[in-house]
Amino acid sequence: MAVTIKDVAKLAGVSISTVSRVINDSKPVSSEMKAKVLEAIEQLGYKPNEIARSLVTKKSNLIGIVVTDIGNSYIAEMVRGIEEIGRMYGYDIVLSSSYGDSNTEKKFAEILRSKQVEGIILISETVNKDVIDYIQDFKIPFIYLNKYYIDSKFPSVSIDDYEASFRMTNYLLELGHRNVLYLTVNGEVETSLEKYKINGYKKAIDRLEEGREWIFSAKGFSIEDGYNIGDRIVKFIKEDNITAVFCCQDELAIGLINYCYDNNIKVPEDISICGYGDIKIASIYRPRLTTIKEPYYDIGAVAIRKIIKELDGEKIEDKNTYLPIQIMKRESCKKI
Repeated sequence: MAVTIKDVAKLAGVSISTVSRVINDSKPVSSEMKAKVLEAIEQLGYKPNEIARSLVTKKSNLIGIVVTDIGNSYIAEMVRGIEEIGRMYGYDIVLSSSYGDSNTEKKFAEILRSKQVEGIILISETVNKDVIDYIQDFKIPFIYLNKYYIDSKFPSVSIDDYEASFRMTNYLLELGHRNVLYLTVNGEVETSLEKYKINGYKKAIDRLEEGREWIFSAKGFSIEDGYNIGDRIVKFIKEDNITAVFCCQDELAIGLINYCYDNNIKVPEDISICGYGDIKIASIYRPRLTTIKEPYYDIGAVAIRKIIKELDGEKIEDKNTYLPIQIMKRESCKKI
């Protein structure tokens, strides 16, 4: 039969409320009484009911995470950062994958609330305004992470996409490239982060005396989308003497490199290609991909740290936190 708080109180010779105060550290208890209670707990092997305890203390030491798909490598890196830093501060995580379905995200959010989580991190690849508003109504610390879209009203952690795109384009110009094509997706969508990347690209090109912009859109962000756009990109290369293609995501760049390989176009000898993100395959693929590093582990780590600071009563001045920008200079781009 399970040991109860009554058993502990009886053995220690104190009241149940005194045992509760010791367990929850809710009110002062004399050192003598505390020692008796702790000794009884150890002797009986008593384990407090964590749900009941959280109702008393208003602290569950749980952070809820809703992700699109934990099988996605960059999301897994974010979750690892959240989990490891959370544990350093005594917090555990409750994780669920929604696969992008807004109703599922709402359902999981409600489950997380029922488990008394103290904060929620939503890692999404779409824009589900209803879900965000729904979670906001919980009145607990909330961080919104999205690789493709932005909602400036909610706290987030990322790199400065405008500045990162400017630096990558400028790096290509320093290599001698003058005709640089930017491959985007959803660049016309108001909430898309692409508008910042495109403006960063334009800023760098505008610094040239006779700079010309080439901006072209793919249908999606996948490797298959990068491959399927290959014939159109090659047409640009031939007709406009494009020497470098800056892809808005690594997957597009890898798909485009695959297309080039299948059509006897050498990278970087015939065309330089770079990406954005530094997903795991970027440093494994050949040629290794030159890209902007999005520090996914650090994004997750900083996100949960912001939540913990808020829970500790610290003032959070900036809604958005920008992490350092790094260009991973590899073999897919060459100097001309």
